[in-house]
Formats: sequence, structure tokens, C-alpha cells
Amino acid sequence: MNSPHATSVNAPGVALRCYGAIEETDLHDFHQIVLGLDGEMVMTVDGVGERIDQHSAWLIPAGARHDYAGIGENRQLVLDLPAAALAVPERLFDSARAVRIDPALTQLVREIAQRAAWAAQSASASESPGSMHARRFHWDASTQLCAAVLAQAGLAGSDAFEAAAGLDFARIDRWLRAHLAEPLRIADLAAHCGFGMRRFHQLFIEAFGETPHRYLQRLRLDTSLTLLADPRHSLTQIALDVGFGDQSAFTHAFTRRFGLAPGQWRALPAH
Repeated sequence: MNSPHATSVNAPGVALRCYGAIEETDLHDFHQIVLGLDGEMVMTVDGVGERIDQHSAWLIPAGARHDYAGIGENRQLVLDLPAAALAVPERLFDSARAVRIDPALTQLVREIAQRAAWAAQSASASESPGSMHARRFHWDASTQLCAAVLAQAGLAGSDAFEAAAGLDFARIDRWLRAHLAEPLRIADLAAHCGFGMRRFHQLFIEAFGETPHRYLQRLRLDTSLTLLADPRHSLTQIALDVGFGDQSAFTHAFTRRFGLAPGQWRALPAH
């Protein structure tokens, strides 16, 4: 078996990968989601091995050693997620696990794989992988994939897993996404989940890794990336749809996080 090679990234990234028949080992300081696309591969994380095909995925926490090999011809879509880069509940990566993915996510994986292939061709032909054009693709694709993964019913797993987590984080994430345009009332969300405010706030931080307001701010900006891809939405409407009081507040928050104003971001080719 090969020695693990540790790697590091500082922004979310999406890539198409093919795995060879010779087993390799990885260890990295970011979370990863390996989504099956074509063919099969086998992956073992923390001693648990599973085959991955187009109907399944592996959730790999940062720091988890994983061994993997392809089974014949194969392609996988791999999402690299540095901690706190996107609005993703910390509890999602409490442990390594293989999950089945629904038809909607399977279709999205195939669509983003096509875009990833185009992005790779563009990067090799005319621009560097770190260009702003490439950066937009990686952020857009990552936010779409994370939203789709979290939208899967029952993602939190078994009853035992949910009991250990304290909160059904996937359900709460879906609730927040459905109420982005509204002011966040912690009391309403706590009551929706059956907890008092103080207990809910504590459990939320344990499950999501940050306070409700901080997570919601990240979620609002993540969602705005998808809306910016549709030219029918004005910047003012996007600001209101994701819960900002006006376009100025949205522009300030967006620029601080992504390094470009929303209009500049929208003007970049999306591949």
C-alpha cells in the first residue's frame, strides 16, 4: 500500500477524477465528497469499505485516512470542502460514511461533470486553474452540490446518529433555505425543532459549528451565487430574496466574502 499523501486547499473545488486499479491512500485537512459518476470504485475509510457507483457517494471528514482503487473504467466527481468555506453543517462530517443518492442529485452530478470537463478544457487552453473564471465555476458548482446533498431526505442517517447529533441538521438547513428572505427569529426556529431558545442555540452550535446568524449569513451568500447565474434576476431582487435589506448591504457582504461585487461576479463566464 502506498504511503498517504497529505494535501491542503483553501477554497472549495470540484474535479473529475478517474481512479486506477492500484490502491492508493490519501489524507487531507479538508472535507471531501466523492460522488459516483461512471463505473465503480472501492473506498475504505477508517476500516469501512464500500463500492461507489452512480447512485452513491462517500462523505470523508478532514483528517480521515482513506484507501481507494478503481474497478475498471470509472469517473467520479470529487468535491473538496475546506472547513467553513461553505454553509455546510459541521455535523455532516462527524464520521466517514457512504450514502445512497437520489435521482435528482444523480442528474445534477452528471450536469456538473459536463461543466467540469468544459472548465478543465478552458483552463488548459486559455487560462490558469486559479483564474477568476475558474474560481466562479468551483464556487457555483460547490454550492449547488452541497445544497443538493443536504436536501436529501434522511441524510442525517439512523435514529442513533440523529440522537447523538441532537438536532436534525439537514432538516434545519432546509428550513433556513426556505425562509432566507425573512428575518431569522431564533425563537420560531427553536419552537419548530421542539427546543427552548437557550438549549437550541447550544445544540445549533454543536451541529453547525457556528451561531445561527453566522450560518444563515453564509447560506444567504451561497444561495446568491445560484441566483446570480440567472440573468432574469436583478441584483436588487436577489438581495431581497436572500434576506438582505437592500442591494448595498448585499454588495458589501458579497464583496467582502468573494472579493468581487455581485455584478462583477455575474459578468464572469460561468463555463
